[in-house]
Amino acid sequence: MALYEISPAQGSSAKLARPVELVCFALVIANAVYLAASYFEGFWLVAPNGAAIQSDFVNVWAAGRLALAGHAAAAYDWPTHKLMEETAIGHAFEGYFGWHYPPTFLFVAAILSLLPYAPAYALWAFGTFPGYLVAVRAIIGDRVGYLLAAAFPAVLPNFIVGQNGFLTAGLVGGALVLLERRPIAAGMLLGLLTYKPHLGLLFPIALMAGGYWRTFFTAALVAVLVAAASWLAFGSEAWQAFFANIGHTSQAFLSEGWADWSKLQTAFGLTRTLGGSETLAWTIQAAVSLAAAAAVAILWRSNAAYEIKAAALGVGALLATPYLYMYDVVVLAVPMAFLLRLGDARGFLPKEMAWIGIACGLMLAFPFVKAPVGFAALLLVAALLARRLFAPASVTA
Repeated sequence: MALYEISPAQGSSAKLARPVELVCFALVIANAVYLAASYFEGFWLVAPNGAAIQSDFVNVWAAGRLALAGHAAAAYDWPTHKLMEETAIGHAFEGYFGWHYPPTFLFVAAILSLLPYAPAYALWAFGTFPGYLVAVRAIIGDRVGYLLAAAFPAVLPNFIVGQNGFLTAGLVGGALVLLERRPIAAGMLLGLLTYKPHLGLLFPIALMAGGYWRTFFTAALVAVLVAAASWLAFGSEAWQAFFANIGHTSQAFLSEGWADWSKLQTAFGLTRTLGGSETLAWTIQAAVSLAAAAAVAILWRSNAAYEIKAAALGVGALLATPYLYMYDVVVLAVPMAFLLRLGDARGFLPKEMAWIGIACGLMLAFPFVKAPVGFAALLLVAALLARRLFAPASVTA
């Protein structure tokens, strides 16, 4: 099955195969209708009484406002930060949305907090979305990439809670697109990705294994410069508070399960969801992380197609962390786009498109199915990459 159909009259202009196109349009429309209905019914952004509705984004706004007030370190003090979150939406609420990011991300938070909460939320969600779309379109190599990216199942969770998956996916996708032709620019994007350090653990391994030293040193330099700038802007106390907060965060979310184990789309989360102990969960997660790191190192030293290397790095980065939610799984659109690009260039393997559809269906099942279905989708895409790597060149559909 071809992903694209090319009309002789159109030359090189490609369009999606009709079934894929229809499904993508249906998903995009469904997402848009859901967001609009949620807004007008008072379930998203603003309640019927005009009060703001708390969501994950409130932790960003509150941290930014504390930073602007000269109290950046207080963003890592949970009681103080919670009070600022209640200030953001204008009323008290149960629960807490923690700020777990390094002080480098306070620059973004501070800028957003200059606006009232609801407009800042909308600016953040809709402002980071285009970067993600552009990255996937650049990978696919055709404007149909915009539709494929917009229809990706993990898009909606980012809009619903105001998370940063679009920014992460844009940085990862952009870096992998630019790596071979513009290594310095790719390094700059990877340096900025350090705002979410647990998702960038395998990138240094891939860059060193592949000999991309200009990208490696550029990323390191950008990371150091951004960290130094945040130290000058927000003080050493903010960095001290960040490192002190890591253990607190791990205890709350990985040991005590404050956010529900089934929401963690990782080997760790799956083990805990099935009733496994914390020790067993860490053991299995360590094995998965080491396997992902080894696979990335071997692939990036090999002569495998760049699409396979890039896709494996994207999937491996998600598999290697114990802390991953469905909004983060939007990054999986990047390795999927590379897999589709390779299939379109060389031909798809038998049932390959069907298995890609199943992976998307697993993500769509969340939150109706309270289980790490996103982790299952990651494993499925990893299996498709392994199959593609070892399949004879003549075996295509």
